[in-house]
Amino acid sequence: MRLSVSYIAAVAILLSAISCPATPVRAQGISGDVIKIGIMNDQAGPYSDNCGPGSVVAARLAISDFGGAINGKKIELVVADDQNKPDIGMAIALRWLDNERVDAIVGCSASSIALGVQDIMKNRKKPYLLAGTAASMFTNEKCSPMTTQWTMDTYALPKATVKSLLARGLDTWFFVTVDYSFGKAWQADTTNFIKADGGKVVGSVLHPLNSSDFSSFLLTAQASDAKVIALANSGSDFANAMKQAQEFGLTQKQQLAPLGLLLNQTHSIGLQPLQNVRLTTPFYWDMTDETRAFAKRFQAEFKDRVPNEAQASTYSAITHYLKAVAATQTDDGEAVVRQMKTTPINDFEMKNVSIRADGQVMRPLYAARIKAPAESKYPYDYYEITSTIPAEDAWRPASESTCDLLKTQ
Repeated sequence: MRLSVSYIAAVAILLSAISCPATPVRAQGISGDVIKIGIMNDQAGPYSDNCGPGSVVAARLAISDFGGAINGKKIELVVADDQNKPDIGMAIALRWLDNERVDAIVGCSASSIALGVQDIMKNRKKPYLLAGTAASMFTNEKCSPMTTQWTMDTYALPKATVKSLLARGLDTWFFVTVDYSFGKAWQADTTNFIKADGGKVVGSVLHPLNSSDFSSFLLTAQASDAKVIALANSGSDFANAMKQAQEFGLTQKQQLAPLGLLLNQTHSIGLQPLQNVRLTTPFYWDMTDETRAFAKRFQAEFKDRVPNEAQASTYSAITHYLKAVAATQTDDGEAVVRQMKTTPINDFEMKNVSIRADGQVMRPLYAARIKAPAESKYPYDYYEITSTIPAEDAWRPASESTCDLLKTQ
């Protein structure tokens, strides 16, 4: 296999990060008299609408709610575009930690980037808050004591979707999957659920990241005669695939199943092609007075748009992190993560939610139906929440996990 220059550079950076001595553990207190948080994600590419500038807005709202400081120590936010490239993301993380004294990183990067950054954060003993990265390995075989998973993963979201479709007799599946670790994780986890409940996967195709033409992939899916076509992708890839599927008439004969649909994607595609699609979501802006109040604040700051699932989670992750800093009076990473895991999460979207030893935020999920255009009465009135899925029924059970952090309890 021929290795690219960027891949070799990424490996060299990671080996350097692992082999170099970690920064010595700080004494109690706030180092440098500044609490510095980094936001790393795709700021302008195919996934920028999922997190991107909207997550930065959510982060600033969280910091603003602390008055911009904790006991006189300023809270500072830095932002970087990882450009969906592992070598760039890992280089940013190293620069932030070693040269710019960043205390924690909130990530919504591609899984290939997050894996490298996670190793760096573990070595440096710094909190890594995943608010959008979805691969389930981060709380399973690749779990880290410094990583927490806030939004969704490739285990929990497909689980309810598969069960509901199989119950309707839709038992043959075909995957259209983005060709990197995130998409492959979606497909692998979903396949396990399909087979466990008696369904069958009849085929799959891989497409490159940031594809504009899905015609060959969708025609292959159509020719499979599968009852369900599962879309294991996100961002602009999902939007393009969904729009072209409607053009080719796939939605008339085959059920399309989004595995990780975010609200912003529903908005960009529109209700007409998505009406009555079933999904699972960790958050919807129009559920309670508190979620609506936060959405109103967010709209005022971000182009009159409501927050999606990852952006709301960014606020929650940073707020809980800052509460832990305030409680411990230190930005020492290990001390802060310990406090985060022993303190229930309480904010506008979560009530008394715990963080499991593997880093999984044990929040409930919600089954939803996308409304038809005639049912939508006001902007962003897109979902009907049909049921609540308790956390213990949604996330991977500890008994099925390979994470060593759960075995030491």
